[in-house]
Amino acid sequence: MQEQNNHKYDDIIHLEHPVSKTHPQMSLYDRAAQFAPFAALTGHAAAIRETARRTDEKRVLSDEVLEELNEKLNIISANIGTEQLVDITYFVQDERKAGGEYVTHSGIVKRIDLYRRAVIMADATIIPIEDISRIESDLFSGLE
Repeated sequence: MQEQNNHKYDDIIHLEHPVSKTHPQMSLYDRAAQFAPFAALTGHAAAIRETARRTDEKRVLSDEVLEELNEKLNIISANIGTEQLVDITYFVQDERKAGGEYVTHSGIVKRIDLYRRAVIMADATIIPIEDISRIESDLFSGLE
């Protein structure tokens, strides 16, 4: 007697793969996306990064420093139109949390707007005067 090797799926193992006439076949990319890792805490990593991000506090300037800045602004105002390069360091408030950062902007001062209390640069950058902490330029070589 000959021994048969009957397996459970022998009757269907060699059949063609069924193809639906009503539903289009899913691409391999879409099939793989079904098994992609799932992030249950969407945005959690971004929130942790935001909390860990450091900000500086705005420094309170002494009367001597404020007087020196005022004198430098007056010199800049008297020399507008001479295309003198100026480096202004000022405080930028953070939009998301308390504090901010000090930024240095280099350029040519277009005008000083006393009504808005701001320095308007030639590249249209607006710097509030009360946020300025330092001004450097060749204009002040005899001042120090």
